[in-house]
Amino acid sequence: MKAPEFKPRAWLAADVERDSSWIIRMTPDEVAGFDDALQHAVGLNKPLLAMTAEDFPLPDASRRVLARAIESTQGRWGMCLLKGFPVDQWTEAETRLAYWGMGLYMGVGRTQNRASEIINDVRDTGASYKVKGGRGYNTNAGLDFHQDSCDVVALLCRRTARSGGTSKVISSIALRDEVERLRPDLIPVLQQPWFHTYQNTQDPTQPPFYRCPILGDDPTYFTVRTNRKNIDAAQRDFEDVPRLTRAQNEVLDLFDQLMPSDKLCYSMELEQGDLQLLNNYVTLHSRTPFEDFEDPDQKRHLLRLWLSVPTSQPLPPQWEEYYGDVRPGAVRGGVRGSAITQEFLDYEERQAKALGMRWRKWRPLVTREAATAAP
Repeated sequence: MKAPEFKPRAWLAADVERDSSWIIRMTPDEVAGFDDALQHAVGLNKPLLAMTAEDFPLPDASRRVLARAIESTQGRWGMCLLKGFPVDQWTEAETRLAYWGMGLYMGVGRTQNRASEIINDVRDTGASYKVKGGRGYNTNAGLDFHQDSCDVVALLCRRTARSGGTSKVISSIALRDEVERLRPDLIPVLQQPWFHTYQNTQDPTQPPFYRCPILGDDPTYFTVRTNRKNIDAAQRDFEDVPRLTRAQNEVLDLFDQLMPSDKLCYSMELEQGDLQLLNNYVTLHSRTPFEDFEDPDQKRHLLRLWLSVPTSQPLPPQWEEYYGDVRPGAVRGGVRGSAITQEFLDYEERQAKALGMRWRKWRPLVTREAATAAP
């Protein structure tokens, strides 16, 4: 994949309303390529982690549309909505297989939870959100604005809810600009070390919390990482984490005021067959609560991939503790969990090589034994 021609820029909700260049509607030929590749992969019956791109043989047109989608996430908007996957014609197992096959062309999949899963099912399982270790993807709750732990998060919509579940996205560059306009004194506060909980998704060798500034300090490559739920949980759960200062609480309160505003926040209804891709360094996203159908076969269901992508930007050195590697185009991010397998490690190295990405064997930069709460 070539590097994007335009770096991400700040956008407001009205800008996204006026310009739909971030939306790609696939042609029948492009869609047919995915269907044909799926039928080939079904016949092979290989485990997901054993697959290569050759096992999901996409024609050029279908490959190019995926490349355009990833390019859009690294360019002007920091996001893409790719429409038209025939999930209504695929079983759940076929959808999962096709989705993994697509990912083999886009990046290196990352593990996403305590169970070290490579594809997460985003659906309500009756879990709770704002509790210790709570995650939003398996609830029907409205979510705080946040970003996921990877270069690009991809959500494939298999079924929609009866009502609600609206996706909300903001430009974190525009958010920074608003803070700078209203409270320029808080910008340095955003660049301080902030403590976040891992929500029990860390490798057993890692401490249960990590340090990462909310705002990166690189003048060329913009980065933001924030999730108030995880910051507040670190305060609640760990006595050795420094208490938030008055200024830190003020900036979090200002974020809460600005992020859902009509000026910054763009709402989109994901339809069946939509694939939403977001650059986690320049966008933040959330979701409204939803009401589901009673029939289990009709309940809201999205599939989530976390991807490292070949055209990713460099990250600030202070982010290495969490992401593991800050070099551009490197395999990084995800959460290790407690069930990493040799099959995953083999896939990770093989897929990185296939895409020409930088890769090195993972190791914790901060261990549980060595962890201190000093900034």
